[in-house]
Amino acid sequence: MRGMADSTQTLTESGKDPVSAPPQAVKKPHSFTHHGITVADDYAWLRDPGYPEVTDKEVLAHLEAENRWFEARMAPHQDRIDALFKEMRARIKEADKSVPQKDGDWLYWIEFEEGAEYKKWWRKPVAGGPDELILDEVALAEGKDYFRLGAISVSANGKLLAYAADDNGSERFTARFKNLETGEMLPDEIPGTLSSLVWVAGDKGVVYSLANEQWRTDNARLHWLGEPLEKDVELYHEDDDGFRVGSSLSSNEKWLIIGASDHETSEARLIRADDPMGDQILVKKRQKGVEYDVDERDGVLYIHANDTHENFRLATAPLSNPGEWTTLIEGSDDFYLTGVDLFRDFYVSEGRRAGLDQIEVRYYDDPARVEPIEFPEASYSAGLANNPEWHMDKLRLSYESMVMPASVLDYDVAARTLETLKVQEIPSGYDASLYTTERLEITARDGTAIPVSIVYRKDRTGAGPLYLYGYGAYGISIDPGFSTARLSLVDRGFAYAIAHIRGGDDMGRAWYKAGKLEKRTNTFNDFVDCAKGLIDRGFTSEGQIAIAGGSAGGELMGAVINTDPHLWGAVVAHVPFVDVLSTMLDETLPLTPGEWPEWGNPIEDQAAFEHILSYSPYDQIKAQAYPPLMVTAGLNDPRVTYWEPAKWVAKLRELKTDSNELIFKTNMGAGHGGKSGRFESLKETAEEFAFILWQLGVEG
Repeated sequence: MRGMADSTQTLTESGKDPVSAPPQAVKKPHSFTHHGITVADDYAWLRDPGYPEVTDKEVLAHLEAENRWFEARMAPHQDRIDALFKEMRARIKEADKSVPQKDGDWLYWIEFEEGAEYKKWWRKPVAGGPDELILDEVALAEGKDYFRLGAISVSANGKLLAYAADDNGSERFTARFKNLETGEMLPDEIPGTLSSLVWVAGDKGVVYSLANEQWRTDNARLHWLGEPLEKDVELYHEDDDGFRVGSSLSSNEKWLIIGASDHETSEARLIRADDPMGDQILVKKRQKGVEYDVDERDGVLYIHANDTHENFRLATAPLSNPGEWTTLIEGSDDFYLTGVDLFRDFYVSEGRRAGLDQIEVRYYDDPARVEPIEFPEASYSAGLANNPEWHMDKLRLSYESMVMPASVLDYDVAARTLETLKVQEIPSGYDASLYTTERLEITARDGTAIPVSIVYRKDRTGAGPLYLYGYGAYGISIDPGFSTARLSLVDRGFAYAIAHIRGGDDMGRAWYKAGKLEKRTNTFNDFVDCAKGLIDRGFTSEGQIAIAGGSAGGELMGAVINTDPHLWGAVVAHVPFVDVLSTMLDETLPLTPGEWPEWGNPIEDQAAFEHILSYSPYDQIKAQAYPPLMVTAGLNDPRVTYWEPAKWVAKLRELKTDSNELIFKTNMGAGHGGKSGRFESLKETAEEFAFILWQLGVEG
């Protein structure tokens, strides 16, 4: 039988403490009732009542027991994990650096040193002079189990650095400041930030946002350098629990832009960057369902908005009358306008046509002049990269495909030519001619054509193992990009496919709307139908499909193993959002109020309650055979709280009727993104792939 235990008793990785059976959480009767509907939740106790502090001894003991079982079951496969990690690491150029980019009087770049988990940030004068190390992540991360750099920002005069770091995965960052002329750290520290750090007022102040107790940024605050935090000024406060606040500078750096938004509505204010405590200009009052962002040039506002078409338009308005919008680029069913970037002499529109990235240079003085940037492949991922200056004559671009490694390009705007500056180097070797990629269309059960991007070796013959990835939420597209780690499966005979399912915005805004709220189950059906379509086309067979997804993609995993468990040969669910109903009923949780536009509000809406209940993976577990499953969680994860996967696994252990593997690991010192560091995180990928190869019976 697929994934059966290979012994009744195994050892932990250390070779000690025999582990004879997986832990089974005790059931403690608990239920809740809304709209006259009662739902049992016998594993609710796994939520520590003191969260975000997790100190409950029974909870911790259960998580640690699950970790021991995970280690015991994976221990016999450690040699394969090590081999996978070794080959994945060999594809990474360990001593590597980015292409320098000019910003003012300096050239900036980042470097990885041989063997380093983290990078170093460098610069040197454009006029000539020595290299300067401005931030050393290696030193900052030393002795820490987890480290993540958040915001980083150099002042306009190039003399000061602001940065924020998180050392436990909680995504509450402490902002610090450094004098780049002397190398000294300033005494200013701002704990609890969750935002960019924006220099204003001639580099005398920084605008930031604090995470409140519910991990929401409901504020924009101004810190005067050298002053105590008690003197920080709240420039804006958001009263709607569902909205979050963020700040940025206009492209010409004249305006501080404070934005507030949830998943479907936004609002923006402008303040002169040289006078951040001055008058605020509200661009347009929020209107439910209308999203917009704004930039400014020569007294004219450029507004990217979805008020007249769901695929967005570009409008202009005089600064003196910011709510009077005149269309510059019409919204279109065929072209999804995802963003606009202003420069001194031209502007750039980005979007997707038929699901593929488009970049177009446009001109202020001639709206009819549109210069698309052409790319060589039929399926690819491309976009603007780091373009920090107001006056640019060459645009820095990023480009990759499922067979083409990540590339850095410069586009000469006047000459309309592309120059390749760097192609990702794969030290162990890579021959693109051995691989082929296709963009397929598979018809879903309601007749909708779902794009699928797939890559495999040209010498692959017949139906074989398939890795199918999906996400399908929040209007986030999954682009057909390159992955060196992926080669460890493809070179072992796998086809690797990405299902561009509804719920993402891969095919436009309507695509996103067709996978949210009352249409949420389209996402799950699309994924299942893509798998069946790939079987029908001869790529794979039932039970030879490995699937994986994280967060909302983990919800997808939970839904499809409930509905179609027989299809999957191995399932990996990273930090899965699987207890959807309970989470959406709890407005004290960090994300919940802001998530109601995505999933529905089951507190107020009985139809939303019933619909979420009908697909929530945790609530729909039943007595049936389930495929082999690997699950991960982060104890400090503020996005998908650790108890969601813990409860899900506990209930699966209780009800599943098979003997297939079910292993669950909680990173006790990490959050939503798992372990930090480029190699530590790669070890987790090696672990995932080893599990898949084990369960699908693939040798090598």
